[in-house]
Amino acid sequence: MNLHEYQARELLKAAGIPMAEGGVAATPEEAARLAEHIGQTVVVKAQVHAGGRGKAGGVKLAKNPAEARDQASRILGMTIKGLVVQKVLVVPAADIVSECYLGLIMDRESQRPLLMVSPAGGVDIEEVAAKTPEKIHRLAVDPRYGLLPHQALGLALTLYRNFDQVRAAAKIMGQLYQAFMENGGSLAEINPLATTPDGRVVALDAKFVVDDNELDRRADLAALRDESAEAPSEVAARRASLTFIKLDGNVGCVVNGAGLAMATMDLVKYYGGEPANFLDIGGSSNPEKVVNALRIITSDPAVKVILFNIFGGITRTDDVANGIVTATRQFKVDLPIVIRLTGTNEREAVTILQGVGMQALNDMDDAVKRAVALAKEAK
Repeated sequence: MNLHEYQARELLKAAGIPMAEGGVAATPEEAARLAEHIGQTVVVKAQVHAGGRGKAGGVKLAKNPAEARDQASRILGMTIKGLVVQKVLVVPAADIVSECYLGLIMDRESQRPLLMVSPAGGVDIEEVAAKTPEKIHRLAVDPRYGLLPHQALGLALTLYRNFDQVRAAAKIMGQLYQAFMENGGSLAEINPLATTPDGRVVALDAKFVVDDNELDRRADLAALRDESAEAPSEVAARRASLTFIKLDGNVGCVVNGAGLAMATMDLVKYYGGEPANFLDIGGSSNPEKVVNALRIITSDPAVKVILFNIFGGITRTDDVANGIVTATRQFKVDLPIVIRLTGTNEREAVTILQGVGMQALNDMDDAVKRAVALAKEAK
C-alpha cells in the first residue's frame, strides 16, 4: 500500500527523523493559511501516488500566502499520470547545500532489509543505478540484530566528510530502519537527504510503501489507504476478496491459484499475446467470486477476450461453471470467452457449460492459443 508523502512524513517524524513542519491542504484557502502560519517561502507539492510530480508541474514555490493560494489552485485538480490531485502538501522551502539518497527495500535475494545510500540524491535512484552504479552503496541488514551503529557510520562516511554530518546521517539511517520495521515497510525512501547552509542534515522528502500483509493487524495503517488514488478495478477486486493486478495487455485472465496465474500469463506471452491482468480467484468454490471477476475484467475496455484457466482441486470446476453462467445472465458479456477446466467435478462443469452453448477445453496450451488468436482478430 502506497502512502502519500504527507503520511510518510508523519511515520518518519514519529521515528525522530528531522523534517520541517508543514501541513496538507485540500483547498487553495487551506494552502494559503498554512503558508501564512509557516511565515516564509513554501513549497506546494501535489499529493499523488506517482513519480515525476515536479516535471508535471505538481511542485511549485510560493513566496507568500497569496502565491501559495494561486499555486494550489493550479495544482489541485490537475492530472498526473492518470491520477487527479486532491491534496497538496505545504512545507517550508529549504536552502540546500548538498543532496543525498537514503532508502530501504525488502530484498528477496538476501531475505533481509536492504539499506541503500548514494551521494547522488535529488534524482531518481533508477537513473543513478543505470548511469553511475558505483555511487550506490548497499548493506543487507540482519533483522536479528538490526542496523548496528558501526554499519550506519560506515555508510554515512560514503556521503559526508564532516563528521558531525556523518553522525547525523547515521542516526537518521537507524531511525529510518526503525520506522521501516515497526510499520511493515516494503520500501522507504528519503530523497533528498539534504544538508543546509548551517550544516544540518534534514529529510526533505519521504516515500513509504506498507506491505499489504501488515494491514490485517494494523488498523491504523489500513486507515491510511487512499482508494481514490488506486485503479477502480483493483479496489473492486480487493473488496471482493480477489487478488487482482491490472496490466497493459488485452487477454483477460481468470485463474485459480497464484502459481497457475503466473504460468498462464507466461503462456499468453509465449504464444504472442499480452495478458491484461493477474487475477486469482483463490481456492474458494464460491460462484460469486467468478461473477465479480467477470465484472472487473469486462470493465476494462482494453480486454478483447476472456480466458478462464481452472485446475480443480479444492476449487470445484462446476462451481466455476455456475459462476460463468450466472455472470452472463446478470449482465451482457460481449467478449469471447475461452474456458479451460480440468479436475474436481469436471464432467458436471462441462455439462453446465454445454447447456448454455459454451465449450470447455481441457488442454491449457490449446486454450491459451485460442484466446491469443481471438485477441489478435479483434484488433
